[in-house]
Amino acid sequence: MQGDRYSKLVSWLKVLFPLMALALLSTLFLISRAIDPGQSIPFAEKEIQERLRDQQLTAPFFTGTTAQGDELTFYADILTTPDGKIGSNKAENIRLTIKTAQGASYRLQSGQAEIDLAKNIAELTNDVIIMTSTGYRMTSDYMTSGLSSLDLESPGRVYGTAPEGILEAGSMTVSQPENGEATQLFFTNGVKLIYKPKPLIE
Repeated sequence: MQGDRYSKLVSWLKVLFPLMALALLSTLFLISRAIDPGQSIPFAEKEIQERLRDQQLTAPFFTGTTAQGDELTFYADILTTPDGKIGSNKAENIRLTIKTAQGASYRLQSGQAEIDLAKNIAELTNDVIIMTSTGYRMTSDYMTSGLSSLDLESPGRVYGTAPEGILEAGSMTVSQPENGEATQLFFTNGVKLIYKPKPLIE
């Protein structure tokens, strides 16, 4: 009796499996006919042209170490390569952190930046802010930064706060001596400091 049941089951499966396969093939055939290969891809033509022209990277992140042993961390919302020029990039809303081998740290942020690898320089614009571990927080309209070493410069006016009070200067530079000494922060061209003594702790 059990053998007969097994034989009947096998016979039914031999019929059922081909029917299931035929049904699947028919479904695929109907779906393929419902799709028009010549139909336009649902993307805006302007968006396609922009992506073909500008290579774009969203939320890029980079970390590394310079030859002097300084640690560098870079963030941005968007990084693009205008006109496909290799070695030339534009970044939006960047955050840059530099930790020197001597222990000092610098944090920069700006709305935009143009990076030129060939010239080893980055030009930061649109509300550039620099904050140091020594207590300085300065704002500038334009600042340049080296890519392979700690070399910051604001050729124009900077203003903000210092450990001693409110500071304003016609220009500012941050550099690192080649002999490996601590980084140096210089303010020049009409430095003004409004001294605000710290409150005494009773």
